[in-house]
Amino acid sequence: MTDKNNLSPVERIKTSSNGLRGTLKESLLDDFTGAIREDDQTLIKFHGMYQQDDRDRREERIKKKLEWLYSYMIRLRLPGGFLTPEQWSGLNEIAGEHSTGVIKITTRQTIQLHGILKSHVKPTIQSFNLRHLDSIAACGDVNRNVTCTSNPSESPLHQEAYELAAKISEMCLPKTKSYYDLWIDDELVVDRKAEEDPLYQDRYLPRKLKIGIAVPPNNDVDVFINDIALIAIIENDKIAGYNIAAGGGLGATHGNEATYARLASLLGFVDTEEKVLKAVYEIITVQRDFGNRNDRKLSRLKYTIDKLGIDGYRTEVEKRCGFNFEPAREFKFEQRKDRYGWVKNHEGKWFYTLFVEHGRVLDTEEYPLKSGLLKIAETGKANFRFTCNQNLILSDILEEDKAEIESLLKESGISTYTDESSALRKNSVACVALNTCSLALAEAQRYLPSLVTKIEPVLEKYGLQNEDITIRMTGCPNGCGRSPNAEIGFVGTAYGKYNLHIGGDRLGMRLNTKFRENIGEEEIIETLDQLFGIYSEQRNEEETFGDFSHRYLQTIK
Repeated sequence: MTDKNNLSPVERIKTSSNGLRGTLKESLLDDFTGAIREDDQTLIKFHGMYQQDDRDRREERIKKKLEWLYSYMIRLRLPGGFLTPEQWSGLNEIAGEHSTGVIKITTRQTIQLHGILKSHVKPTIQSFNLRHLDSIAACGDVNRNVTCTSNPSESPLHQEAYELAAKISEMCLPKTKSYYDLWIDDELVVDRKAEEDPLYQDRYLPRKLKIGIAVPPNNDVDVFINDIALIAIIENDKIAGYNIAAGGGLGATHGNEATYARLASLLGFVDTEEKVLKAVYEIITVQRDFGNRNDRKLSRLKYTIDKLGIDGYRTEVEKRCGFNFEPAREFKFEQRKDRYGWVKNHEGKWFYTLFVEHGRVLDTEEYPLKSGLLKIAETGKANFRFTCNQNLILSDILEEDKAEIESLLKESGISTYTDESSALRKNSVACVALNTCSLALAEAQRYLPSLVTKIEPVLEKYGLQNEDITIRMTGCPNGCGRSPNAEIGFVGTAYGKYNLHIGGDRLGMRLNTKFRENIGEEEIIETLDQLFGIYSEQRNEEETFGDFSHRYLQTIK
């Protein structure tokens, strides 16, 4: 149990926050600064926001004796990653009016906007509310956005899994009405007893918690990196239940060996939706009660499981559930990537998956992606679904509407860009990093595209240009770009420097291993050149680069 005499400062802030309200109203009214009060910077996360600043301009502003250029990132809660065309059009308008204009698709199937000034935060949230969107619990020490296998063409059973994601999201929402008090101007007098929260109580969780649902054979959600992983078990063309795993998480801290990346461990199988919801709920309550509240670096569910042991954690969950897990059932993943281009589902509806490099939706002179997507949204003939690989699926398109959408894709260059991007580029993921993330030590989304451009000729040199190698980059070791779970992973150590990791498998079932430490671009290219050369000569038949490099690491130990 947690030492209650040595709680982290964040624990005090949460319990004394008056239902996550704190002094946010006063902070927002303070025109003297673009920042909010220190304690409120913790609380605002529970409302789906982070306070950030433009790190590119820090030095300039310090020289002018100005405070940092503070702004806010707002992230939506979109379980399963779905927007109607009307909501996308509204999002496009909000992004242009209140943020940098860039719409950012995240690795958790949702959207975030950056660069929102303090005076624009409330109007932004109110604009979202008018479109039946919210950012409740998109950040903070609560359950985050629930992810689900993204492309309905993967299985006729997708809708059932998608609906489960929405039910879990709703079940795990905080009960406080502070979001509506602060941002929507709900003037109803709040009965504080109605805000009593049996799940989160007044202390919430020790740290964030993430849940993912996968529908085999595609592990496009990277299900085992989640605190709670649900794998649909399909028998006789029906979902017979779910394997449940727990304890995934990729964050670590440089130089702190007590922190580490971990994949979720299987707890077992449950056969009804009712049991799934109960099991998820009680996995969370055990983490609430046993998780580390003294050291936030050691407070994710993975550390609680390793402290109690997987059997100990399962036993406590089963005791609270009132039923036992059955042995986990067999399942098989065959891929972990998005299916680019056109696919038809069992209902005869069409889906087009387009490549969005690192999830950045914007217009350039060469490529008017944002404008093209707005034109498609304005037809009202395609829904918008997001993938955990930061891409976008135009979905639920009727046969008679396919030609019109296809024409707009060509007109804006979207289909050409998707078709002509290399396999490596389309299998790349990067976190936001600089210039807005306060934790970033190095670049990621702004740098990886140019690095990929330099790696592509090396792959071609060895005839490997069509290999679906996964490559991911994070600006720090917190794992937001999922670099520990890639065949090639880069973790930022300092500006222009990265640790190079290799040996993760292609299906997301094995983490990679650090191979080179604190290297720059020249050494990165040289090292990959050597590895690709050895791979091309020594690979087994149909052996992926991840499996080969894992085997190679064993030979050089």
